[in-house]
Amino acid sequence: MSELRLPGVGLHYEVAGSGPALLLIPGGTDDARDFAGLLPHLTARYTVISYDPRGNSRSALDGPPADVTVETHADDALRLLLALTENGAADGRVRVFGTSAGAQVALALTAAAPDLVDTVVAHEPPALNALPDGDPRRDLARQVGESYRAGGVTAALATYVAGSGLDRMPEGPAAESAEAAAGMGAKLGRMQANADFFFARHASATATYLPDVAALRDGAARIVLAAGEQSAGQLAHDAALALAGRLGVRAVTFPGGHAGYVTHPTGFARALRDVLDASLTGDVGTTA
Repeated sequence: MSELRLPGVGLHYEVAGSGPALLLIPGGTDDARDFAGLLPHLTARYTVISYDPRGNSRSALDGPPADVTVETHADDALRLLLALTENGAADGRVRVFGTSAGAQVALALTAAAPDLVDTVVAHEPPALNALPDGDPRRDLARQVGESYRAGGVTAALATYVAGSGLDRMPEGPAAESAEAAAGMGAKLGRMQANADFFFARHASATATYLPDVAALRDGAARIVLAAGEQSAGQLAHDAALALAGRLGVRAVTFPGGHAGYVTHPTGFARALRDVLDASLTGDVGTTA
């Protein structure tokens, strides 16, 4: 466990394993600990880098909180990768996985540094503006912001959960094991701790961010959009499919739902390895 000093923050990060670099970017209220279940299945093949995003958990801000854009989060991730490359912890082009808000960051990072990223896997990015015109969920960021200003985190969460479809019960087992279920409980606790900063400082910017489709399509990096097999009909699942269509790529199905990396870590890690190992022209999975 280490800290990288960046403007306005001490960025907490962790490195494990050996092989090509794989950066894991957590969601908007999450941190590196959410990927604990994936690590045993990835570190034999990759040098896995994970971190707590700016303002979350152990990445404490140096001064008073300020609004954070997707581009700022992407710049933090880029600076982390460059620092580790210079220090010998990562060599060559990197693989990047991001989930939820972290998927938005992963795509922004890839658009900004296409020569650094070999493959990016964006798991259920909540990109409201990728949804079709007329989809009422495109207005969810405004509704959540109003709820937060009126009633704080509890009201904002209720609006977001209902509006994004996260209140619907998924099909299939909620978790692959008791250990995974316990991990989900711990994740929810960390989400609560980070939720005020998220809703106050970057939830709206993250949800309304539309990745640079032209830069991603024209760049050297391989782009993969992923959606959960248990989250069909939910906002982030549908946004992943919509972005895949804009990019002209297939959307790949991953185990579990929006938090499948916590609830189904074994199958999720296997799906991620399969995607990362596939050739640029190979079949990387089933269409969601």
